[in-house]
Amino acid sequence: MVCAVVALAQEPPPAPAAALALPELKEALPQAKFLGKTRLSVWGFQVYDARLWGAPGFNAASYAGEPLALELAYLRAFAAADIAERSLKEMRRSATISELQARTWLAEMRRVFPDVKAGDRILGVHRPGIGARFWVNGQRGGEIADAEFSRLFFGIWLSPKTSEPAMRAALLAGATP
Repeated sequence: MVCAVVALAQEPPPAPAAALALPELKEALPQAKFLGKTRLSVWGFQVYDARLWGAPGFNAASYAGEPLALELAYLRAFAAADIAERSLKEMRRSATISELQARTWLAEMRRVFPDVKAGDRILGVHRPGIGARFWVNGQRGGEIADAEFSRLFFGIWLSPKTSEPAMRAALLAGATP
């Protein structure tokens, strides 16, 4: 018997206005404008709620060259190693990644990403030409100073090659096409 994983982007419950003004977001991207939100569910299990912010005039077509912030609010527990492995798998949808580079990025993600439980939040900030900075539950979690990593990592959700086009569309709903 073959089982298939089906991931659906669904609208999460409305977030209170105060949740759109995260202190770490104000620090990382002071001019941030809320662009969109969605929920990832796999086989009927709710995985996380995602929200995206960009600078005023954020252009979806050139997302990789613009500062942005993506928050994942987890709805269940995951090990850091599993998050890193899945992230790398999704990044490989957009580009060929050498084994050496994959090992380096996996080590970096394991260093920066914690094990998560329901209710934990990770805010990632794409800094074009520099890399990615992460906050965990409002606290600085670490940085990966690699521009190519950052481009491919945020491309998991925002690249036209994403495995979740409906999620991409929901996140970019408030962006300039």
